[in-house]
Amino acid sequence: MIEHVGGTARIIRRADEVLKSEKIVIPGVGHFDHGMNSLREHGLIEALKQRIVVENRTVLGICLGMQMLCERSEEGKAEGLSFVRGTVQKFRFPEEVKLKIPHMGWNVVNPVKGSRLFSDSEDELRFYFVHSYHVVPSNSGILSSYTDYGMDFCSSFESGNIFGVQFHPEKSHRFGMELMRRFLQV
Repeated sequence: MIEHVGGTARIIRRADEVLKSEKIVIPGVGHFDHGMNSLREHGLIEALKQRIVVENRTVLGICLGMQMLCERSEEGKAEGLSFVRGTVQKFRFPEEVKLKIPHMGWNVVNPVKGSRLFSDSEDELRFYFVHSYHVVPSNSGILSSYTDYGMDFCSSFESGNIFGVQFHPEKSHRFGMELMRRFLQV
């Protein structure tokens, strides 16, 4: 998707590659502990901290990647990257709410005014989701969009140079392309 919208992308497997990256995307599908352990095993955590926290490079966490930017998750025992204060919680609905978990499929994303990832368009923005857990930021001021799935949940956040989206822009057609274009411009 990055290349499709005019950027240059490469898959990073080593810490020295992280330290040379202009912008970083942390994708993710799967289990929180597995994702964190994979970063640890490849020696990427300290390099990510150096590049993102110390050197202020821009990062976008996608789905599990967004969740790993937080402090911890109910899904596992591993510590998150803690770049953003907040936790990751499983969807819980009252018994009378008959929604399936995982939340899967297209849903509306409602941007908060001033978000750098979304335009101020009046169009309804629809993105593709696949997740059972959602981010609960400690500071609601970083919420850049919310989505209704039995409740309003944080579907994206922005904190300085740190961005996270719970949905999959790479699977979200024109809305995902526009979001990735905007990410490349921040």
